[in-house]
Amino acid sequence: MTVLPAATAAAEQESSAALISLRGVSRSFLRGGVETRAVDGLDLEIRRGEFVAIMGPSGCGKTTLMNILGLLDRPTGGSYRFDGEEVTGLDAEERAALRRDRFGFVFQQYNLLANATALENVEVPAIYAGRPAEERRARAAELLAMLGLGERLHHRPAQLSGGQQQRVSIARALMNGGEVILADEPTGALDSASGAEVMRLLRELHARGHTIILITHDRDVASIADRVIEMRDGRILSDSGPAERAAAAGFGPPRRAGRPRVGDILLTAARALRVNLFRTALTLLGIVIGVASVVAMLSLGAGARQRVVDQITAMGPDLLVIRPGARNVRTLWGSVPPLTDADRIAIAALPSIRDAISEYPQNVTVRARGNDVVTQSIATTPNFPAVRNWPLRSGVFFTEEDDERFAAVAVLGTTVVANLFGPDSDPLGEWVLLNNVPFQVQGVLAPRGATPSGMDQDDVVLIPLSTGRLRVHGQTFVRSITAQIADTSRMAETEAEVEALLQARRGAADFQVRNTAAILAAATASQDTMTLLLGSIALISLLVGGIGVMNIMLVSVTERTREIGVRMATGARPRDILLQFNAEALAVCAVGGLVGVAAGIGAAYALAAFGHAMLLSPGPVLLAFACAFLTGLIFGHLPARKAAGLDPVAALASE
Repeated sequence: MTVLPAATAAAEQESSAALISLRGVSRSFLRGGVETRAVDGLDLEIRRGEFVAIMGPSGCGKTTLMNILGLLDRPTGGSYRFDGEEVTGLDAEERAALRRDRFGFVFQQYNLLANATALENVEVPAIYAGRPAEERRARAAELLAMLGLGERLHHRPAQLSGGQQQRVSIARALMNGGEVILADEPTGALDSASGAEVMRLLRELHARGHTIILITHDRDVASIADRVIEMRDGRILSDSGPAERAAAAGFGPPRRAGRPRVGDILLTAARALRVNLFRTALTLLGIVIGVASVVAMLSLGAGARQRVVDQITAMGPDLLVIRPGARNVRTLWGSVPPLTDADRIAIAALPSIRDAISEYPQNVTVRARGNDVVTQSIATTPNFPAVRNWPLRSGVFFTEEDDERFAAVAVLGTTVVANLFGPDSDPLGEWVLLNNVPFQVQGVLAPRGATPSGMDQDDVVLIPLSTGRLRVHGQTFVRSITAQIADTSRMAETEAEVEALLQARRGAADFQVRNTAAILAAATASQDTMTLLLGSIALISLLVGGIGVMNIMLVSVTERTREIGVRMATGARPRDILLQFNAEALAVCAVGGLVGVAAGIGAAYALAAFGHAMLLSPGPVLLAFACAFLTGLIFGHLPARKAAGLDPVAALASE
């Protein structure tokens, strides 16, 4: 067992009792390639419960020493032990936690949050300690009342005198206990009466067991302390030595702190955004426009797609359309044998075919009541309404008997009715002239709308196939055959059977067969491409809004650098600053997303009122809001990281 000399043993005992112990601590700065030592190999011990004044002229290193003692800055050399533990190697999170739980700062310029009340300023350290709102508000109110500010709880710093602001600063330092109070020139910005009041409060805190470290250049102020340390050129010039009786500290182990609550982070973000409402509103506007564009454009694309689907489905998803000429080869009518109605009869006889119709379309001039229009006449078979799934609005369709006796009867589309007789008229029984051939109207088709290519399907006149051959177009062939499949699950097999039948009848594959499912797939693929294009344009506008958010948040970080330093000094960890600024960006984008969704839905209804096909569904709405949320998360992260990475000392020194 080693026996220490008496002097060494005494030194060890004194060191073990020290709350703060510095050994060979240095802090140097490199400016313009020249190294400057603000603190130079300094040894210092401060016992628990001491009232120490560190004084000296400007530039002597006393403020740098205070920053090291308060863990705002790191020494470039030497050892710093706090309460027996080495703290020079602690990371930023651990240093912030130690500041939060054991230290309290009182600054010369008060460093209060300008847009927060006295109560809210005092609460700040407790927010980062994760204390419940009711508990910390009660504690803050109690401290302010104790310091004579019970009637100023809801006043902002601009509404308080300098002495009152400094008392708020002292209350904030005590919020989490403030075992060690670091006061940097606390009377420097005060008149003599207010300064004397602040010093009286510090003496009272010392009497209650707080360790007080006072930084000052004023010898009269320093004389109030029990121990005076004078510095010059980064070194201790003189030290009056520890007082014979340091006050017994009434502090036990630090209260176990939690993390800031989500509600507190959001509330802090809301307060920050409320400071500059106009700028926040402009930032919101970019997100609102982007989200509204996404909702409206995707709804427009989905509506157009659904209209195409409905139109093609209305034709029947179980149809085969047969035309003469090889697929993908341009032919003249006379270059290949035409289709005939006999081909239709043969196709309809297949077991896999429910029914089939023949069609011969031709442009004609139709006259009635002194009006004449050019429209399309289709000579077809009596089973047209069943195969094409096209019911009548009024009257009857022509029959097999009408076809056999070459009856001059016609069924009109609603567009033809409107053009010849007026939109609300009943043309049943009226006579019309098709290329000067009289036909009697015996039916009106139900309205069908436009085809995917934009052709008006209701601009049509249907006549019997036999009558068309004899009295209108004079041709024995047909231009297309449409067959209705009995079992849509056998679409491919049925199509192959029809092709085999026609090839056997015609001796060559000089025809083409297409099913409506293929037509639907091609049309919907085209509409999907258009929807993707519209959505991409809308997303670009949302991207521009996100860049605006990032720009505004970067400006906000620059403007609020001192505030960030104050929050770090009062215990905010880098992750707390990161969360706060991320929360602000997310709040802007979330609110902008909600308003944008509402605006987009409103725009969709407005476009629908003007006749555009719109289809609102949860998908585009959720996608737009999710994009807005991700925009805030992504574009807010860079400014938040910049804020979290600020050096506390540099941040506090910013203007």
